[in-house]
Amino acid sequence: MDAPAFLHPFTPPTRTEFITIVGGDGAVVWDDQGRRYIDGLASLWYVNVGHGRRELIDAIGAQASRLATYHTFDPFTNEPADRLAERIAAIAPMPDARVFFGNSGSEAVDTAMKLARLLHRLEGRPERQVIISREHGYHGTNYGGTSAQGLPLNREGWGPLVGEVINVPADNLEAVARVFSERAGEVAAVLTEPVQGAGGVFPPPEGYLEGLRRLCDRHGALLIMDEVITGFGRLGRWFGSEYYGVEPDLVTFAKAVTSGYVPLSGVIVGRRVRAALESDPEFMLRHGYTYSGHPLACAAGLANLDVHEAEGLVERAVHVGRRLSDGLQSLYADGMVSDVRGVGAVWAVGLPEGREAPEVRGRMIDRGVIVRPLGDSLAICPPLVIGDQQIDTIVDVLAEVLAD
Repeated sequence: MDAPAFLHPFTPPTRTEFITIVGGDGAVVWDDQGRRYIDGLASLWYVNVGHGRRELIDAIGAQASRLATYHTFDPFTNEPADRLAERIAAIAPMPDARVFFGNSGSEAVDTAMKLARLLHRLEGRPERQVIISREHGYHGTNYGGTSAQGLPLNREGWGPLVGEVINVPADNLEAVARVFSERAGEVAAVLTEPVQGAGGVFPPPEGYLEGLRRLCDRHGALLIMDEVITGFGRLGRWFGSEYYGVEPDLVTFAKAVTSGYVPLSGVIVGRRVRAALESDPEFMLRHGYTYSGHPLACAAGLANLDVHEAEGLVERAVHVGRRLSDGLQSLYADGMVSDVRGVGAVWAVGLPEGREAPEVRGRMIDRGVIVRPLGDSLAICPPLVIGDQQIDTIVDVLAEVLAD
C-alpha cells in the first residue's frame, strides 16, 4: 500500500495503517470501525474539558457567524482576543501582565526566547543572548524550541540550530550557576517547564524552581516557564508556576487554553518585559503571526475558561491525579512497574525491563485505552472530566497488559 498524502508528525513516513478517530464524548473517542477508547492522554495533554462539549462548539459557531477571522496587526483588534487576554492576565502567576497570542506551543516558545533577548537590548545590554535550558526539556519543534530541547534525537538532522542556547543536566542548580559564572553578563534567560512533560513526566526536586528564580534575580536574567502542558489547571492550580510558588517573567501557554478545540497559544508577559516594551512610544514590536488573536480561537478560549470555572475543573485535577496516582502506586507495590512519577493530573510509569513502551501502548489500545509511550515509560494525562471508573479502567488495562 502506498503511503498516504498526509505526512504525519512524529511518525515513520512509511507507515500506511492508522487508527482513524471520527468522534468523541467526554473522556472517550471512537474510530471509523466503531471501536471506543478511553482517552488517557487528553489527545496530547490538552482536552481538559473533554470531547464534544457543546459550550465550546456553540461559542465557535456563534463567533463564526459574526466574524470568523481578521488580523490583529496595527491598528486592528477584536473583542474575543481582548476579553481572553484580560481573563488570562487576571489568573496569571504574576501581576500586571499582558498577553501575546500565537497558534502553537512551538510559536509561544520561540516568541518567549525572542522577547527575552529583546528585553536586554531595550535595557541597553544587547550582549545578553544566552538561553539556558535543561536535559529532558521539550519546547516544541520550531527552530528556537528545537535548539532549546533537552531531547537529543529531536535535535538531530536539522542543520545549524539557533546559537547561544546551552543545555544543562536536569535538576542541577550547580550546572546552571556554572553557566552564569562562565558566561557572566551574557545570559538572557533560563527556560524550563515546571514539570517536564513530553520528556518523560519529571516533577522538579524540592527547591529547584525556587533556586532558578534566585539565580536569575542575582544575575539579571529572566525566568521563562514553559507551561504548554501545565497551564490551565493540570496541576490543580491555574498554572504550574503558582503550584510551585515561583513567579516567572514570561510564561508560554497553548493546549488547554482552548482544550484544543481551536489552535491557540501565547506568552504571558510580566512587568519587567512589559515595562521595557512600553518605555518608548516610538518602539514597534516587529513580531507576530497571521492568526495572532484569531477570533474563533479566542472565542473557544473564553468558553473553555467558563467551563473550567463552572465545573471546578482546576480543583478536580487534584482528585483525578490522586485517584490515578493511587492506582498506579498499587501496580508499583505489586512490582508491575519500575517507578511512578507525576504531580496533579499528569503521571507516568516506568516499564519493567524487557517491556517496550510502544508495544505496551499498542496492547492497551487493543483493549480500549490510549496512553503515550515516552522512552521506557508511559504517560497518562486524561481529560479533567474523566470519571472515576474510567480512571480505574486505565490502571486495570495497564495491569492486564503487563501481566500478559
